[in-house]
Amino acid sequence: MARCARGSAHRASVPHSDDFTDGFQIANWRRPEHFLDPVIRQASSTFAQLPASVVEPAIERLLADLASGAWHRRYTDVLNRDSVDYGYRLLIAGR
Repeated sequence: MARCARGSAHRASVPHSDDFTDGFQIANWRRPEHFLDPVIRQASSTFAQLPASVVEPAIERLLADLASGAWHRRYTDVLNRDSVDYGYRLLIAGR
């Protein structure tokens, strides 16, 4: 935990493992094929806020990259990690 500049508050990183069962977007960081499912995309605020004109071509590119193996080659370093840091922080205030 990193000590914050003021008071007795502490900041802790919240790493994300690849076995999250929650459906929020970051839970699928090692499972890009999940984003091909429109139900999963609809549950994601990121996808839900984007127009179809942005999402549909991106999903087509993802589908092609997964089929060709390009996605896995491009992100081999990510796939070899146990967890990732997406910038989530837990702030803990002391008494």
